[in-house]
This record gives sequence, structure tokens and C-alpha cells, in this order.
Amino acid sequence: MSILHIMEIRGKKVVLRAIEVGDLEQLNVWANDPDIQHGLGGWHFPTSMNDQHKWFDQLSVHSLNQRFAIHTEQQGLIGTTNLMEIDWKNRHAHHGLMLGNKDTRGKGLGLDVVMAVMRYAFEDLGFNRLDGSIIEHNTASMKLYLGKCGWKEEGRQRNWYYRQGRFWDRIIVGVTQDDYADLCALVNYWKD
Repeated sequence: MSILHIMEIRGKKVVLRAIEVGDLEQLNVWANDPDIQHGLGGWHFPTSMNDQHKWFDQLSVHSLNQRFAIHTEQQGLIGTTNLMEIDWKNRHAHHGLMLGNKDTRGKGLGLDVVMAVMRYAFEDLGFNRLDGSIIEHNTASMKLYLGKCGWKEEGRQRNWYYRQGRFWDRIIVGVTQDDYADLCALVNYWKD
């Protein structure tokens, strides 16, 4: 009897897997949560389940925009992460992360997600860099990316986001394959 191996990206605490139809109800709840959307880039409108299904139907392994469900054995689906605007010629992509389950924040799961994405991007896909952006008021993301994960602030676009009656800067961040290798050597993240 053969054992089926499902493609997944493993961290130490999380598994990044394909988004499935069964995830859509929870993703729709998070898509309509103003507290979550306040911390994310882009413009957000109320999302129906019908629109959630249309979005899901457009996901493709052949796309230059890859989205993953973040899963833990104990809590199940806790959020999503991605590699967007993949540029195979220049070997880079834009990365984002959303922990929807608020009870999982502050427990090292975001760190594990970013480390797993970087390992996958740099070691498996051969990328040279990842890019991202953070809303100025999102101090948790700044501590995660700039403090723990070795990313660097590479620029700032003033008054980029409008949230809760005021404008906030967009902080442009990035990490290279060398930054990732230096971080791994310094903290021995994958040695445990």
C-alpha cells in the first residue's frame, strides 16, 4: 500500500498548505473583521461567501500569486500567508502574512511562518529576495519582520494608507537570501 504525501511547507510549529474549500467560511469571517483589516494593506470591502468562492476559484498553482493556509495541529486554520508577484527571472516575490485567529498571536507562530516562507523561497525556490510592506501603526509586524526575522527597512511612502480617520506611512521592507543565511547562522533557528 502506498502512502500519499501531500505537498506542504513545514515550519517548527506550523504547516503551510493549499487553501481548501473547507477554509472559505473562516477566511470570510476574517475578511470581514475590521480589526484584522485595519492592520493589512490594500482596500477592503465587505465580502460575501459568493465572492469568497469566486476568489477561491481563481487560485491556481500556475499563478504568479501563491496563497497558503497557515495550519497548526492544535488550532487548525489560523491565518494565511503568500508569495505574490513572483518574478522568476529576477528571483524575488512579495510576501504577506495574516494571523486571523487572535488567540494565536504572540506565541511565536508568526515567526515560524515567516521563517518557513523564507526557507521555502530561498532554499527550495532559489529566490534571492523577498519584499513586503507594513502599515506604520502595525508595531507587531515591525517587531516580527525587522526585529526577529532579519528584514530591513528599505524605504517609506508617506501617507500611503488611510485608516480610522488618518493617514499612515507605508514602510517598505525586504530580506535577501544572504540576510536569511546570516539570521539562521546567528540564531540556529532550524537546528532544534
